Amino acid sequence: MKQDLTDAEFDELDSLLQATPEPHTPLDVLMLDGYLVGVLVQPRIVPRAQWLPGVFDLDGAELPSTADAVWRERCETLIERRWQALHAAIGDDGWFDPLVVDVDREPPVSEYEPVQSPVSRALLPWAAGFHSAQERFPDLGNLEDDAVANALARIYRHLPAETDEDREVVALLDREHPLASLDEGLEDLVLAAVDLWSLTHAQRFQVAQVQHAAPKPGRNDACPCGSGKKYKHCHGRS
Repeated sequence: MKQDLTDAEFDELDSLLQATPEPHTPLDVLMLDGYLVGVLVQPRIVPRAQWLPGVFDLDGAELPSTADAVWRERCETLIERRWQALHAAIGDDGWFDPLVVDVDREPPVSEYEPVQSPVSRALLPWAAGFHSAQERFPDLGNLEDDAVANALARIYRHLPAETDEDREVVALLDREHPLASLDEGLEDLVLAAVDLWSLTHAQRFQVAQVQHAAPKPGRNDACPCGSGKKYKHCHGRS
């Protein structure tokens, strides 16, 4: 498994993102985590050059050429390591540890109103980052698949409901699949994301094969998807 970030590096990355030059509006490190998973579960491989601008600006604006090169390189190095660690964890283990609000300090209701529960207040930033990825790359949401829709609903239940239909979906989930604790909420969030990864894997692999213009990589070559793993341990094992 790729080396994940340490707690100190997560804190460092959060501070670096906050230093993104104006007028860009970057993700914070909690939203970033959801965003990266939202990119990984798409039914196609999203190139780094397409998803990276969305980290530094909610509208996807490119960083100016005047941005500090050292700052930018350090940001991108840490972001890439987290992306690789999530890719390996989801693909190999079917599980990952999401970054969410400190379980020992639930945020005040006023910070994230209106939300459905204390569990959702803790998971909202992650879910908001995931949603940001879906807005930039709508391929997943455009799939006509009830299982995909169900998994998305389990993640979006932690966002403020904006329509009557959203409120009905949340009410139904609360009745049929209540989350009594943050641990239960975390488990359901992770399993929903892993379900999406599994549901889109065949399409993601098929698209990668169709778009493959260069000679097929050798089994010991790096996988062209950018995971950092050998081809035989990634898309070459299907």
